Amino acid sequence: MKSIAIIGYMCAGKTFVGRELARLRGQMFYDLDWYIEHRYRKKISDIFAEEGEEGFRKKERSMLHEVACFEDVVLSCGGGTPCYYDNIDFLNAQCQTFYMRASADTLFEHFKMSKATRPMVAGKKDDELRALIAEQLQVREPFYLKAQHVIDINPLGSAELVRQTAEIIQEIAATSE
Repeated sequence: MKSIAIIGYMCAGKTFVGRELARLRGQMFYDLDWYIEHRYRKKISDIFAEEGEEGFRKKERSMLHEVACFEDVVLSCGGGTPCYYDNIDFLNAQCQTFYMRASADTLFEHFKMSKATRPMVAGKKDDELRALIAEQLQVREPFYLKAQHVIDINPLGSAELVRQTAEIIQEIAATSE
């Protein structure tokens, strides 16, 4: 089986769906951000603080090239991963790619549930958060839409919806292999 990479904006549910998809397929699951933290023994926020976004993106690209070459895995990428360097083209060459597309409103609702764990959005007022999501989504979506498959996930708020989304991706992946 070819590896699967899941891309999309932060809080789209990539990790939840990826973990369930890996379970369904009997494959290993990797979250790229977690992989980076494990390999560098630092939190992503610390890498950003010490090296800036450019330093982080270089590390991210290197780790992406490492983990995306593993066989038979499900990989959940960070929200910005496909938008830098040649990352989306690399992912498309190595894996079946799935963009979990969500509206800005759905992403806003997901963010509200996890604000405390996302340094980029911690402390933002609702109107500031909505504006940030809409702005970044507009910039990033052209990269996301280069994925081989697009899965709409409005909303993704329950374990049942996560399971159903993973099953849809599994069906598409199986017919595309």
